Amino acid sequence: MTPAPTPISSQRPAAAKVTPAAWLKKNLFSNWYNSLISVVLLWLIGSTLYSTVVWAFTQARWAVIPDNLKLYMTGLFPVDQLWRVWLLLGIICLLAGMTWGILARNLPKLYDNKTLFWAGAIALLIVLIPTALPNRLLLLGYELLIVAMAWVGRLLAQSRPRMGQWISVAWAVASLIGLWLLVGGLGLPAVSTGKWGGLLLTLFMALVSIVISFPVAIGLALSRQSKLPVVRGLAVGLIEIMRGTPLTVWLFIGDVMLPIFLPNTLNLDRVLRAMVILILFCATYTAETIRGGLQAIPRGQPEAASALGLNTPLTLGLIVLPQAIKISIPALVGVFIQMIQETSLVAILGLFELLGMSRSILSNPAYVGRYAEVYFFIGLIYWVLCYVMSIGSRRLEKALNTEH
Repeated sequence: MTPAPTPISSQRPAAAKVTPAAWLKKNLFSNWYNSLISVVLLWLIGSTLYSTVVWAFTQARWAVIPDNLKLYMTGLFPVDQLWRVWLLLGIICLLAGMTWGILARNLPKLYDNKTLFWAGAIALLIVLIPTALPNRLLLLGYELLIVAMAWVGRLLAQSRPRMGQWISVAWAVASLIGLWLLVGGLGLPAVSTGKWGGLLLTLFMALVSIVISFPVAIGLALSRQSKLPVVRGLAVGLIEIMRGTPLTVWLFIGDVMLPIFLPNTLNLDRVLRAMVILILFCATYTAETIRGGLQAIPRGQPEAASALGLNTPLTLGLIVLPQAIKISIPALVGVFIQMIQETSLVAILGLFELLGMSRSILSNPAYVGRYAEVYFFIGLIYWVLCYVMSIGSRRLEKALNTEH
């Protein structure tokens, strides 16, 4: 009688524990030349960090940062109207927490140890910010709002699967409310874009450019794959011309030549002209990224959709584009991070975003020579913005199971 086959366990074998000494030997000191390279690199990194810490605590004069913190954050935005910026920040925190909870609805734990560590680190950073006590308390309250709304959003998403669609509508409505709060009108005093500056202007230009350029990029990517020669030629021409010329040149063109082609009755200020160029520039790079995702979709899927009776718009909207965008998430985030960094180039047009505001502050005789402190501070801000976007993209990939 043949014995019954032994069932195969579906569980993965337990990972072998590696001690720190074994890890160092395997990765850094496996042989003599790897050991030499590791020692040299560790010495360079250690000496750089030591010099930076010594400079930061003994030589740097950080008074330039707290003295001008309002300029760094909101520029020349009227002080009596700053409540509008705080209200907009509260709306963003509320929706950000809800979005976090919705995306993490399938995770076994919402607040893991890593999340709690970063929440505590951010709270400590807020306490150390050199600003008034009410502002610090308000920022701590916003952090608690994000954490609480993440829990609420997770519960709602688990009981209502269509919650993700409603949060998208909420973001769209919040963008209109935010524009009204910043610009004014309809009962609020008007605030011209010339008074915007610092981090407020940087985030506004980056977010608006990314959001508006995305649908434009989808249209360009689809047009470049069109079978109509005229449509394909126009898309190829726009993409290649924009990508083949530095952004600095396009910003000067938008600032100097764009008003020539506009009617005399239509007078766009510098912020709007710069944003038009940023949108087109970001759209061309994003279009090429999405086109790469479109080419990764097997041809059998559109053919199968056609055999089932789906027309071209439904095939693109329900089958092809969702997969192409999901595949392109890492590259898209790289383009968006680059877009955040390139907003600093509008300083050459005289706009007072983070870099332009820093140059304005350094022109003050009281802060002459404080270049290292100022540029270190705005560099840290840019790094935090880009790193947060990178973390968000990885969480999104994990939630969508992009790697499988």
